[in-house]
Amino acid sequence: MPTLPSRMTVIAIRAPGGPEVLVPEERAVTMPGPGEILVKVAAAGVNRPDVRQRQGTYPPPKGASDIPGLEIAGEVVALGEGAGRFKLGDKVCALVTGGGYAQYCPAHESAALPVPAPLSMVEAAAIPETFFTCWQNMFMRAEVKHGDWVLVHGGTSGIGTTAIMLAKAFGASVITTAGSDAKCEAARKLGADVAVNYNTADFVAAAKEATGGAGCNLIVDIVGGDYVDRNYDAAAERGVIAQVSFTSGPKATVNFAKLMHKRLTHTGSTLRPRTIAEKAAIAAGLEARVWPLIEAGRIKPVIDSTYPLAQAGAAHARMETSQHIGKIVLTA
Repeated sequence: MPTLPSRMTVIAIRAPGGPEVLVPEERAVTMPGPGEILVKVAAAGVNRPDVRQRQGTYPPPKGASDIPGLEIAGEVVALGEGAGRFKLGDKVCALVTGGGYAQYCPAHESAALPVPAPLSMVEAAAIPETFFTCWQNMFMRAEVKHGDWVLVHGGTSGIGTTAIMLAKAFGASVITTAGSDAKCEAARKLGADVAVNYNTADFVAAAKEATGGAGCNLIVDIVGGDYVDRNYDAAAERGVIAQVSFTSGPKATVNFAKLMHKRLTHTGSTLRPRTIAEKAAIAAGLEARVWPLIEAGRIKPVIDSTYPLAQAGAAHARMETSQHIGKIVLTA
């Protein structure tokens, strides 16, 4: 086992607030527990839940690190008791419950996957949070299949770009929404069949037109708010609405008669507090069915920008502009 430093630099949240509350801090290196690996972090993805944690509205689950960061990529440098899936020196990306904004981060080996050969560490760090989220919602719960129509809201977000690529890779057609013509063009380049600028057009009408009036089999929604009722209009009979986030708020006025008449399923989930076994099942599905597509070059994470770890505040400020296309990643 290589000699490890006793201290490391992390990004701490000084107090709830704006991006400026993210500050570098020296802490002890956390050693891996049973079934865990310790990763020397080369890159860490930035996600909306990190922003919400920084603002004080999304506290970490019991027992999780208070350091933000839910996805990492790097090199395995230590093994916890019973960990045998990886060996020292392996390059991995991993979903973690916190602690990603750091030089070293423990991860449970069952939520870690080998870095696909074509990808850089930055690209690998952009995978876990969005791919785990999309896989469980789109394929484990909604069972997207060839020929389906999928409506993806926020098509140029991390979730959106991932959802578009996965839907297309498995034979579905995609309608997406975005906030500008430039973003709509970026979504079309990723494979979206129809891209709707929600500031100038109605996504319900666009969905009905594209599907010949039938509506969408799956709607992946990160928006919430008044989109909820409109999603019911845009959905096909027996369609599924997968609620992934609420950028416009978790409360809405909804005509639930539409839910009944169309026999819709409106499902929601969170990822961070899920059990080790649940996350392991998602990881297994990704490794079996998505990793070959990444290794073949058919799917590649979209990177908007990178920032050094010490500039995590600037990365959060970029995310809060909502001007990014794809993932924002911190580098060691």
